[in-house]
Amino acid sequence: MSQAQPRSCDPPEVTTGRPPELLRLPGGLRLHRRRSTHAAALNKAVRANLDHLRPWMDWAAEAPTRARTTELTRAGTAAWEAGTDFMYLAELDAEPGRVVGALGLHGRIGPGALEIGYWVAARHVGRGIATAGAGALTEAALALPGIARVEIRCDQANRASAAVPRKLGYRLDRVAEATVRAPGETGRQLVWVMER
Repeated sequence: MSQAQPRSCDPPEVTTGRPPELLRLPGGLRLHRRRSTHAAALNKAVRANLDHLRPWMDWAAEAPTRARTTELTRAGTAAWEAGTDFMYLAELDAEPGRVVGALGLHGRIGPGALEIGYWVAARHVGRGIATAGAGALTEAALALPGIARVEIRCDQANRASAAVPRKLGYRLDRVAEATVRAPGETGRQLVWVMER
């Protein structure tokens, strides 16, 4: 899991293009643009996976109310329209309407770059969902005008998350000191890079 929520202290960058709203991937996996109508399913998925998410995601410290999830999905819609963040939900054709993960492209790392964040529901870990989704978002990001670099960042202790960029051929650019925000973190962040 890499950070899938925007960090409020970093100003988002704006891109002039937009990635596809729907990405169909092998194995019946699809990523679709997150909208306000998905708030109930997203809230249910997050609440069911809090113990799984809490070690790595600071926003999972408390169970979100449905109203809070609705507020965040509305903010995500506005960010999509503004061209700063592009939030997706992962679903399987075999389980329509059930959120099995969330991914996003975030304009929080400076000009010409987007950061990918992701999480996958505990019962779907190990099926390649994060890798397939991050791979599709990497391609979509690098196809956008003005985007030349994509990054995936995760804590050094989060081996499952670090396996994703490694499998996709990202280069480990550096290990950076980072503020510890979640209980599983060490404060050493792996910064993986893919360039056009």
